[in-house]
Amino acid sequence: MTPHARRKTAVRRHRLPWGHIVQKMTIALESLAGLPSVSEVARQHNDPFRVLVATMISLRTKDAVTSAASERLLASAPTAAALAALPQGRIEKLIYPAGFYRTKARSLRLAARMLMTEHGGKVPHTMEQLLALPGVGRKTANLVLNLGYGLPGICVDTHVHRVSNRTGWVSTRDPIGTERALMEILPRQYWIGINELLVRFGQTICTPVSPWCSVCPITSLCARVDVSRSR
Repeated sequence: MTPHARRKTAVRRHRLPWGHIVQKMTIALESLAGLPSVSEVARQHNDPFRVLVATMISLRTKDAVTSAASERLLASAPTAAALAALPQGRIEKLIYPAGFYRTKARSLRLAARMLMTEHGGKVPHTMEQLLALPGVGRKTANLVLNLGYGLPGICVDTHVHRVSNRTGWVSTRDPIGTERALMEILPRQYWIGINELLVRFGQTICTPVSPWCSVCPITSLCARVDVSRSR
């Protein structure tokens, strides 16, 4: 792509009708998908600690497994102090069969201990402090800030990254690049909700393989990047 073409593409991205896009996606999803597991936890309990725990468990784990594992663990350890006191083996049993449950159990226990020793048992509300916790990356940190504290940020997981690039909104190689690119073009009012919206959209309509373009509500605004087959 020439510099002139890149500039034209950038201009088009900045002029996207975001309100229209969000509305169309939201309406299409009303009868198709429930909330992601971490969103459910956040809505049931206004507690950053529960959001942190559920998000750490959710990595590479299906929503149904995440919900059940989070419920079991948080029933036994509803606070950082209680979680820090649990043996790692007990945490492993409570969150099994979440993906990488042994590694997650260790990280959860270490993170809880750090919360106790460095933050008075409370979950911090800055990106820097969250990233210092064992097992916490930008996705987890952003979700805690978004859903736990209502602070603006864009959480990018595999669905957000894929949908954003497939539609042509951004052209990036990794989630960090996608986060930065979306922050440049997406109005701030949509930052917190975009993760939940695109996760649901990516799970049901804009699927990884053979997306459902025939029922997509924003097909006229989609570049269909790297889509060779659709339904």
